[in-house]
Amino acid sequence: MSSRPADPAPALFLCLFAVQAGVIALSPVLAQVAADFGVSTAAAGQLRSVSGLVAGFSAVAMGRLSGRLGLRELLIAGLSILAGGSLLSAASPTFAVLAVAQVAVGVGLAMVLSGGLAAAAEWSLPEHRARVLSWALLGQPVAWIVGMPVIGLLGDVSWRWGWVAVPFLASAVALAAVAMRQGDERPEPPVGAWRQLVEDRRVAGWALSELFAWSAWAGALVYAGALFVESYDVSTGTAGLLLGAAAVAYLPGNLLARGHVETSARQLLLAMPPIAAVLVALFGVYRPAVGFSAATLAVLATFSAARTIAGSAYGLQVCAQRRVFAMRIRTAANQFGYLLGSALGGLALAVGGYAALGVTFGVLFALSALPYAVSLLVDRSTSAAG
Repeated sequence: MSSRPADPAPALFLCLFAVQAGVIALSPVLAQVAADFGVSTAAAGQLRSVSGLVAGFSAVAMGRLSGRLGLRELLIAGLSILAGGSLLSAASPTFAVLAVAQVAVGVGLAMVLSGGLAAAAEWSLPEHRARVLSWALLGQPVAWIVGMPVIGLLGDVSWRWGWVAVPFLASAVALAAVAMRQGDERPEPPVGAWRQLVEDRRVAGWALSELFAWSAWAGALVYAGALFVESYDVSTGTAGLLLGAAAVAYLPGNLLARGHVETSARQLLLAMPPIAAVLVALFGVYRPAVGFSAATLAVLATFSAARTIAGSAYGLQVCAQRRVFAMRIRTAANQFGYLLGSALGGLALAVGGYAALGVTFGVLFALSALPYAVSLLVDRSTSAAG
């Protein structure tokens, strides 16, 4: 008899909670980190770029590792590295050591995010797959909702405690949950994986769509706080609360969409981005009152959540024999999307202000639907010719 827990959702929820905890750990305390090491806030902000770049390239390059380890072993290794990077961050005596710690955090993020989402499909029965994937993905916004205030409060004592209390503790708890599972799945063969991305138009279109969508949504999150502060002269604390409210609004989008992703993922990926495009453009262009902008961002979060679970589910469907590979691509799109969204958003902001920023992210969201529109037209043409 198998000793595996019947439901993998709690362990995978904890895994993605730990991932997001590692992503946000610096955000509320960036100024304190900069002051502690005598560097500028802008320089300290590059630490997130370090972990993001490392996570993106690690996701692309970890094929041989995923070919040797089963999902359980991959998650255990990733969570261990993430926990170690969190402890090293907390104990860093110099800014250079903290930067090295972010490299470890980035590697751990790539392994846990890729393995955790692949495990949602591999460790669940087909009829439970959407529910397990949904619960796994909920770990990220919940980490934002819970982790931001905790890290901020602990930052009044020392920014170092935030790394211990949130990403390290979350990684340790997730590690214990994953270690309880029996590792009986075979490693995924790495040979031929990239050929599928080149030769299968569905996989290539999905990967490109994920990059566009993550660039739009992540970019909106990067600049949303500044929009609230500069447009309405609210405090940074108030801006943080408004961003937290958007994270709460992310939850119903996930829950409402999960009942449809197994049968209608492509339809959702075709329908959700145009709505998100209009909302993010409106967020930047039309700013009559702080309440209106906050509500717009919250609704945008709901539709973005629906698109996110649909995108993950579709990737797992079209790469059914290479699910770790699919989630490696998603992880790379997620991390590189933060960088691309930040860069394009900054350029748009410099050229045309928040109106240009909103339109830029709207175009990116719209482009994320294009591969599915093309795929639908090709399928209809093929069916008509047949």
